[in-house]
Amino acid sequence: MKRLLTTASLALAMATLAGLPTGSARADEAPAATGDVPAAELQEARGLMKAFATRLMGELQNGIEDGGPAHAIGVCGAVAPAIAGSVSDQGGWAIGRTALKVRNPRNSPSVRERAVLMDFQQRHAAGEDFKNMESAAIIEEGNRRYLHYMKAIPTQDLCLACHGSDVAPEVQQAIHARYPADAATGFALGELRGAFTFVKPLTPN
Repeated sequence: MKRLLTTASLALAMATLAGLPTGSARADEAPAATGDVPAAELQEARGLMKAFATRLMGELQNGIEDGGPAHAIGVCGAVAPAIAGSVSDQGGWAIGRTALKVRNPRNSPSVRERAVLMDFQQRHAAGEDFKNMESAAIIEEGNRRYLHYMKAIPTQDLCLACHGSDVAPEVQQAIHARYPADAATGFALGELRGAFTFVKPLTPN
């Protein structure tokens, strides 16, 4: 899984999705959320998320059918950025995926993303389903202002061949050949796999 940032995202989005501190926020301190998210922006984020997830799932299914789970690992790494770029171009969003346990270190969560992921887990423990779980907020850091949307990704059957607790040896070998620092196995069906993360720069107040 690889992040993809568009030129429309500007330096703000690049810093946010890369987990770098910006503005006055400390590296270990999540920027404060403020204000309500406009309904139109929220609906746009949801629509783009659905388009991205649907296309990515289709490519993964095709990859597994063409060459098995080991082949799908390469498909995920190569195709996901292209899909994200295509979807991003529709609205100037920076689109990526992140998790508490990542396969590609470049997808490691920012301070804010980690906080949202942990909140997702707490909400799930309280009885909320990951299927429709999301977070949206207007974030302000110094003179920067942006919308940050995240949607939980539950672990599905399709994920288990490469992310479960019983990964086939040949798949494990393919994973470590491409991602030697992999930490994204051992998941069970229904657990939080990670989240889609969307950032859109806004005009400062």
